[in-house]
Amino acid sequence: MSQTELERVVTDSGIEIEPVYRDSGRAAEPDPGQYPYTRGIHPTMYRGKKWTIRQYAGYASAEETNRRFKLLLERGQMGLSVAFDLPTQLGYDSDHALARPEVGRVGVAISTLDDMRRLFDGIQLARVTTSMTINAPAALLLLMYQIVAEEQGADPRELRGTIQNDILKEYAARGTYIFPPAPSMRLVTDTFAYCRVHLPNWNTISISGYHMREAGATAVQEVAFTLANAIAYVRAAIEAGLQIDEFAPRLSFFFGAHSNFFEEIAKFRAARRMWARIMRERFGAQNPRSMMLRFHTQTCGCTLTAQQPLNNVVRVAYQALSAVLGGTQSLHTNAYDEALGLPTEESATLALRTQQILAEETGVADTADPLGGSYFVEELTDQIEARAWEIIDEIEALGGAVAAIEQGWIQERIAESAYAWELRVTSGERTVVGVNTYQDEHEVEVPVHRLDETAVERQVARVREYRARQDPTRVAAALDAIERAARGAENMLPVMKDALLAGATLGQICGRLRQVWGEYRPGF
Repeated sequence: MSQTELERVVTDSGIEIEPVYRDSGRAAEPDPGQYPYTRGIHPTMYRGKKWTIRQYAGYASAEETNRRFKLLLERGQMGLSVAFDLPTQLGYDSDHALARPEVGRVGVAISTLDDMRRLFDGIQLARVTTSMTINAPAALLLLMYQIVAEEQGADPRELRGTIQNDILKEYAARGTYIFPPAPSMRLVTDTFAYCRVHLPNWNTISISGYHMREAGATAVQEVAFTLANAIAYVRAAIEAGLQIDEFAPRLSFFFGAHSNFFEEIAKFRAARRMWARIMRERFGAQNPRSMMLRFHTQTCGCTLTAQQPLNNVVRVAYQALSAVLGGTQSLHTNAYDEALGLPTEESATLALRTQQILAEETGVADTADPLGGSYFVEELTDQIEARAWEIIDEIEALGGAVAAIEQGWIQERIAESAYAWELRVTSGERTVVGVNTYQDEHEVEVPVHRLDETAVERQVARVREYRARQDPTRVAAALDAIERAARGAENMLPVMKDALLAGATLGQICGRLRQVWGEYRPGF
């Protein structure tokens, strides 16, 4: 068969793949640790320090999640990653009428300082790094974490971790927003300013492409939309009076790892190079750390199948390998049963072991950027970058990421890509093993984690008891102070911390902010 007769092959982003790649004469990229960091942000990458194994966990009550944290730490996990339930993400206490059906379902319920104390009971926060996947009320959860750490005797200036705090992708893809964009962006930049003084080692945001990818974005769109959102956050911080090199070193990113192996590797390399150029050329950053794209990766949940679920073990391993070859700083590997329910203890341990085998047995961490110089990977990196710049230019022409989201432009592009993907799977053009090919008549049954409903009831009762013990005068005064700050221009975090210390709940504080700022309703 001649080359002209070969079937056309494209990546998930529509980039055509040639049957063979040859030397194009392109100049070699600078070494790892050198601008623009295409080959990695550290000179020796994992030879100096391996990526952080950070498994995501959270369900039902704080006590149950605490037990899972301790189990994972005992089995070799290197950092904590907290999943919060939907009521917490939306600023409702567990006993709110709208919250009850979702308490503890997709994460841990945190309504009060006592909940946060139980979540980290027996875990010294000065000795671990913690990532918290929380957005609209991110500042409040960070303040709770700080208070609990201080009660343990920790110096907040030494605390290390990350809050997601990326509200723009909530409007674009995920939907757990509370307030309109303007006050939401204010909370983000207030957090930047607060942490610069009080928690200087904390990553103040994790700008997330992962959730847009989960919603249907292609690899190219994931890079473009993530960096467009990052540009919006940087502009907002500068407009709020912050200097670029004061806050940019603490910006971090979060990407997904899908199954198109080489496209994913090239995606990470392209994103790193683009961010370095954005920060130096557009914003005039001088500190090299401001230009380094540091990112966490999670293998993608939308690639997991309920059919033949054990196949997901293999999918996750390949996806994790692409993240490591792409130079990630930390990694979560999904459990094989997550298309069916929350991970069991067994499946969560296997997901952890997947990373440990990758780190300790395969040799992929022995040299920096082992695929650097590959004709194919370098060409893919260039292609992804070029196409991502085109999308960013379109977003800039619309007025930037906030304007593009308010107009529904980004949401429409994601929906179009999701639909196109489904058509490819349905037609058989895109193979999904066990779903549209190689099906089995007899499916393997796997154990599914069951939520402890008594733990949920206990959580609801505890929130009511906590509120019953409040000093009404003190809490009312603290909430009034929050309202005054929200109507003014002062940093919101100090008054919110005072309210938490006065005994106010997450729902009470978010409720008062709802009264001032309202709730966001898409207008497109």
